[in-house]
Amino acid sequence: MSSASWHARINCGRDTGAGFLVTERHVLTCAHVVAHSDTAPVAVSFAHGGEGEVPARVIAHGGWDGRDTDPGDLAVLELDRPVSLKPAEFATPSDAYGDPPRRLLAYGFPKRYDEGTLAEYRATADQLIAGEWVQLEAWAAHGQSLAPGFSGAAVTLADTGRVVGMVSAAARSPEIRNGRMLPTQIMARYWPRLGDLIPTPEYDQPQKERLRRLVEAAEEGAPSGAGGTVRPAPTHPQQTHNRIARTPECSPERLYLDAVGPLGPPLPPHGFGSLWAAAWYLLSEVPDPSATPRFATRLADFVDDTRLRAALRSWPLPQTHRTPTPAPSNSRPSSTAHTWSPILVEIAPSGSGTRDFLVEVSAYNDRHRRVVGSRRLPVDRVRPYALQRIDEAYHELEPGARELIAFVLPRRWLNADVARWKRSADDDSPLGSFAPLVVMDLERRRSGGLQHKLRQKWRTLDARPATRLHRIDCWSVGQDQVKLTIDLRRDADMVGFGTPPRADGVRRLFQASLNAAVPVMLWPRSGCRGEHRCGRPADCPGSEFLDRLAEHLADLPPHELPQYVHELRETAYASDTAEPHWAHDLALLWEDPECLPDPVGYTHNPVG
Repeated sequence: MSSASWHARINCGRDTGAGFLVTERHVLTCAHVVAHSDTAPVAVSFAHGGEGEVPARVIAHGGWDGRDTDPGDLAVLELDRPVSLKPAEFATPSDAYGDPPRRLLAYGFPKRYDEGTLAEYRATADQLIAGEWVQLEAWAAHGQSLAPGFSGAAVTLADTGRVVGMVSAAARSPEIRNGRMLPTQIMARYWPRLGDLIPTPEYDQPQKERLRRLVEAAEEGAPSGAGGTVRPAPTHPQQTHNRIARTPECSPERLYLDAVGPLGPPLPPHGFGSLWAAAWYLLSEVPDPSATPRFATRLADFVDDTRLRAALRSWPLPQTHRTPTPAPSNSRPSSTAHTWSPILVEIAPSGSGTRDFLVEVSAYNDRHRRVVGSRRLPVDRVRPYALQRIDEAYHELEPGARELIAFVLPRRWLNADVARWKRSADDDSPLGSFAPLVVMDLERRRSGGLQHKLRQKWRTLDARPATRLHRIDCWSVGQDQVKLTIDLRRDADMVGFGTPPRADGVRRLFQASLNAAVPVMLWPRSGCRGEHRCGRPADCPGSEFLDRLAEHLADLPPHELPQYVHELRETAYASDTAEPHWAHDLALLWEDPECLPDPVGYTHNPVG
């Protein structure tokens, strides 16, 4: 131990204990050392005596309730004035353990040792007792024991002098030479600012400080799920659950589970008293470095303030997740799929009610997917939420990116008029006129077999200068569904329907086309329902639609169809003719797995 200048003696009335300087004005000690601070003055003096006695006050504590077994035996003292001493430095929490064991030192102030004395100990194991303490046992059979006056002492590595914990208790009998310490990662749960100072494997002090400030800002009132608002984390963490009205989706426990995934470490036995406690646990005790950014991203979805939401999503650094990921070796050699930068809007039944849906909006840069928002919502809130997050997703795209808005919808919703949604609260223009927009089938996107067939189809399409349109006119609605699936799987690039998928017969053929892994499907959202056998009349609106479609799609490369349909929609929406433009309600299903490479389900469990 090269210097003991930051070790402190704490006097509170008749009680004496130890502490240690962590900033120029802050000292940490045990809450039980200053238990009478309401009625007795607190004074701090340092081991080398250069500063004299400095008055102090308790500004935060961990919620210790007076019993030896109560958690949170931590107090933060603020000095009346800054001191010129160099504060303590911290080791990585895991440095306290080793094989052979690491020699640990504690600097305390027992009776007759006003200048302080050292005790040598080691950690029995890295296993926490009651999720709170590490057991200490004497380094040797002789020497100084952890007597009264050591409470609050920093536990340091003998070879570096860096702090790994704080003495919180000693054995009642002098014959039993053991004690307990609060390890630094537990201390930081009770005083979040301490987490900035403790080294963690992946993130430096500025990054952790930025995350802490963002999480604290969120706790002060940003997350707003249906029915609850997160309020500031109280000084007394044990009261947190009484002061926060949380929805299940934005509780620290749920956000933690979303961050670590189904195969990650389980929740700690006592859960988390605050959002920061969950974030700090991820930083300090979960080995997956990507878990903490996932936590921040998920938390952002419950924050109303746009700037705070963007800051959470960009943590740890604004550009960290913008680096393109190299395409895997099995991608199509001549693929042009990556000329698109999709904004993906996935809408799926939540599994928790017939009227609730999970809505997840993501942005892609090259092959990297960034979740912009994910929320379980009643059906009447799906549209405004999706539109708001689509607008925010543009912040994730590079300036020259070719955006493509892609809705992944349940099969029964594929005919929904998402292209005609008003773009925003103050822009009544259709969303389909703002950017290329396509729909995709949720069931097909989740099917490994159909995704594989789609990739095979696109390899063939890439080698062709133009696509082949397979027509399904209204008079062919009665054909066999199974035979159509097999025929389309064999030789169809694109299917055009003359009728919307409303009537049972049309829906069956529509399903056959989806199951055939046809990459492109087009149809009118309104018009002939396909319920009559009209033969082949020249004035059939469905037949006329398909004629115009075949005429306009001739010689077009398939990967450019979203852009071309977008231009058609712009023309149709702007048309001022008496009759609607033939493409005024044109729907396009277009799916290239190379463009959206991860159809493996949802990032978050849909059941809250």
